[in-house]
Amino acid sequence: MVDTLEAEPVVAAQLFGDRIDVAREFTRHLAEQGEELGLIGPLELPRLWSRHILNCVVVAPLLRPGLVGDVGSGAGLPGLVLAIARPDVSFVLIEPMERRVAWLTGQIAALGLTNATVLRARAEDIRLNTPLDQVTARAVSAFKTLIPLTAPLLRPGGELVVMKGAGAAGEINNAAKAITRFRLRNVEVLTLGEGVLQDVTRVIRATVE
Repeated sequence: MVDTLEAEPVVAAQLFGDRIDVAREFTRHLAEQGEELGLIGPLELPRLWSRHILNCVVVAPLLRPGLVGDVGSGAGLPGLVLAIARPDVSFVLIEPMERRVAWLTGQIAALGLTNATVLRARAEDIRLNTPLDQVTARAVSAFKTLIPLTAPLLRPGGELVVMKGAGAAGEINNAAKAITRFRLRNVEVLTLGEGVLQDVTRVIRATVE
């Protein structure tokens, strides 16, 4: 079985800019500890950069200064990657599993990130004192299921920015009732990384009224 870490793609330094050294450190930590901790599968090392790290960082330009919640942060994809890439944005990483919370907390300290905190909770149980400006998520659940978990966390005018696969448009169609119920508007699919990444990143973006 091939278990060698993928060589860093040339485009990584372009996408992370002066934050590339921090991104390299995080990727190394994830490669060394991720499988043992159950954060990534045994076949992910040969595609760790392209399938995971770069797949997440292309979302960074969609974020704006403010407070962003990452629901189901897990390994820190996309939350930690985005916190690395956007030091001007504050992140709260929302994760219910204790061992993953420990990993996220440890990485924030090890990487010297001052713009991220971890909240151990399920999204549906959260009551925030300050509503979020944006919410991200990756590989959490279907869009129609994700909406009731995330939309209530946002301020009026806040945005969902959730990473999805090739079936993103179909997920929007299946979520019609939830979109209406939670007053989402400007619901769209964005394709990121075309001509830059091996596999493009798809994002569903929507605004909460």
